[in-house]
Amino acid sequence: MSEFPWHTKRVAVVGLGLMGGSLAMALKPHVDTLYAVDIDPRTRALARERGIAHVVSARPEEVLPHADVIILATPVQSILDLVHALPHWVRHPVQVLDLGSTKRAVCQALSQLPPRFDPIGGHPIAGKEMGGLTHADPALFHGAPFIFTPLPRTTARARRMAESLAQLLGAQPVWLEDPELHDRYLAYTSHLAYLLSLAMALATPEEAAAFVGPGFRSILRLAGSSPRMMRDILATNHEAILEALDHYLAELEHMRALLAQPNPDAWEALFREGQARWRAFLRP
Repeated sequence: MSEFPWHTKRVAVVGLGLMGGSLAMALKPHVDTLYAVDIDPRTRALARERGIAHVVSARPEEVLPHADVIILATPVQSILDLVHALPHWVRHPVQVLDLGSTKRAVCQALSQLPPRFDPIGGHPIAGKEMGGLTHADPALFHGAPFIFTPLPRTTARARRMAESLAQLLGAQPVWLEDPELHDRYLAYTSHLAYLLSLAMALATPEEAAAFVGPGFRSILRLAGSSPRMMRDILATNHEAILEALDHYLAELEHMRALLAQPNPDAWEALFREGQARWRAFLRP
């Protein structure tokens, strides 16, 4: 595990939820000063109790002017608000990385920052159904893809910082120049998955709870995700999510029509096709 680059020894993490808290825990041993910002007093108290950062604050305008690197790890709408506020708080050259679950709107906002900011979009594909600092884990990112969506203005220095961060976290850096392509892919692999889990939770009678097994729990897991986080994701990626949902509904209609026919061989052929696709997605 490599050391963080020498020029990024003062790092600020804004947002100490699951993602930001896990990142802060992993970063603290490798930087001179780690600043952490969160608006929730209980989260700040827990961060101080656990020694998550060297400095814990409720006010980004107090600590961000001291950072060489600013990492925004809040829900997407909060990231957009923070990006708009950064020029009023930070007057020196600084690198900015966001960890938002959607990238198009965030990268557009990052591109409007003044020249003293060196921005890059990011999204580690890691998480748990239970959020918050209580469930943070510095090993959360091990083996996970860490997608980076550089802007045309992103410097080689910021790219090296991103690569070093992924290496430090044990993540696999994936470079994607088009943030819209990121949002289209994630609409299928993440956002649609949440909607399917939510639909299963809403469609299943509560009196069936005594009959829940591991398969149902696996499907239902994402329904426990943060409503605030999911609201922001759907609001900033609704077109791609609707497209993915249309494709899924078409597959469901196909399955329903097939299952309505007494043809078990055709059913098995469909199941085998799905099993083959499942194996393809599990390949490294």
